[in-house]
Amino acid sequence: MKNNYSLDDMRLFWVVTQHGSFSQAAQSLNMPVSTLSRRIKQLENTLGLRLLNRDAHRVTLTGSGAQYAKRCGPLLSELQDISDALSAQRHEAHGCIRISAPSNLAQHQLAHIFSAFLHAYPGIKIELSLSNRNIDIEGEHIDIAFRASEHFPQDWIARPLGSVESIICASPDMAFNSDIVHPKQLLDLPVILSNPVRVWKLHNQQSGEQYSYTPSTMIRLEADDLNVVSQAVRDGLGIGFIPRFIAQHQIDQNLMIQLVSDWAGQSRRLMMLYHDRVNMPYRLRLFIDYMLEHYGSINPRLRDT
Repeated sequence: MKNNYSLDDMRLFWVVTQHGSFSQAAQSLNMPVSTLSRRIKQLENTLGLRLLNRDAHRVTLTGSGAQYAKRCGPLLSELQDISDALSAQRHEAHGCIRISAPSNLAQHQLAHIFSAFLHAYPGIKIELSLSNRNIDIEGEHIDIAFRASEHFPQDWIARPLGSVESIICASPDMAFNSDIVHPKQLLDLPVILSNPVRVWKLHNQQSGEQYSYTPSTMIRLEADDLNVVSQAVRDGLGIGFIPRFIAQHQIDQNLMIQLVSDWAGQSRRLMMLYHDRVNMPYRLRLFIDYMLEHYGSINPRLRDT
């Protein structure tokens, strides 16, 4: 049979044993002696055992009371240590932050910021989960998630950090029958597809015209890693739809060229996701504020316009 009693009653009993007096214990607890006596009596009734011997001058433990005190003392001490440790999370820059991010974004944009943050706060540790697919951030107990997507749990707060724009790229050595000025001319070209983006939503930066290109027949390679996609494009296997923050450096080094240069992908907003800031550990507040302040200084192209 289960006994239903309050841990607070256990704590009150422990305080009485430490003072050896109801009056002194009540004074330390800022509680009337009558209330304290009633609570201890309630605990004894629940346990079905007398814990204390009372007389006019002192309080002593019964055999059962001594056994109970021996067990509940360390338990209450452990509970207090747990409470103190959790309370410290509200005020101290200490502990672990579990972060989920796309692999390529982390490699090209986030890693430097993470390192700078960890240098600034040596008591904080980051546990980073990298995947180019959307994982179950709640099931994986993630604290902060980065996504270039509009799809995320509704009860999470989404803070925009910037925009990700993709462009159509090819190898400088790739042969074309004619100058390509419109996405319609891409239909007969081999394609390197970056999952999960299977539709290239394009817009003309001059005229505003929009066009959706869905590669279907000439796909040579599919991958969910943009480094693999970029390498295949550089090797001349086909054209690819690559984020500008990855492609631009390779274009500057003449490793790639941009096709249909007046056209670009519709910007996808890069979001930082987290739960409500109410009762949030201090380390998470520090990280969120740090990201909002420093993201975009690494690559200004990703800043919202």
